[in-house]
Amino acid sequence: MQVRSLPKLIHLSALAAALALILSAGAYAAGQHAGGHGHGPDIGKPGKAANATRTIDVVMSDNRYTPETITVKKGETIRFKVRNDGQIVHEFNIGTAAMHAAHQKEMAMMVEHGALGIDKIHHDKMNMDMGGGHVMKHDDPNSVLLEPGKSGEVIWTFSTDAKLEFACNVPGHYEAGMMGTIKIK
Repeated sequence: MQVRSLPKLIHLSALAAALALILSAGAYAAGQHAGGHGHGPDIGKPGKAANATRTIDVVMSDNRYTPETITVKKGETIRFKVRNDGQIVHEFNIGTAAMHAAHQKEMAMMVEHGALGIDKIHHDKMNMDMGGGHVMKHDDPNSVLLEPGKSGEVIWTFSTDAKLEFACNVPGHYEAGMMGTIKIK
């Protein structure tokens, strides 16, 4: 049975339980955030809209992406138009599995500090000190965080042979299977 076929109340209750379980594990380290959510030369770089060779529409629902696999060419610039059709907050983030693991700790901090709710992003709280002078603005070019019904975009140039994924790092979502593969030709 797919998660999206569950009644809304059960689904939201399960997500709330997952958040509580994750947060009960204790305090979270900020991880390395310089350059943002794993953004770096090893996964590519922000692209320019004028250089985009094509646009890929990505739809996020509770807890999956459509499409689940994206194929790009090395050196290609893609405009990702991302829409959250789900009932809860979701993220589209390009990175490696290790980068997503580190970012999940940062996203858990956002929940812990009240900057991120189940269906709401509290932008005013993202400038709060979350420990050691670390703030979580979530404005990096390889990622977009969206409330239900909202849209955004990521423009990215792929310049690597690394194994990349796109994923939602909101606590519990990656673990529930909300990730996809980026195949680089």
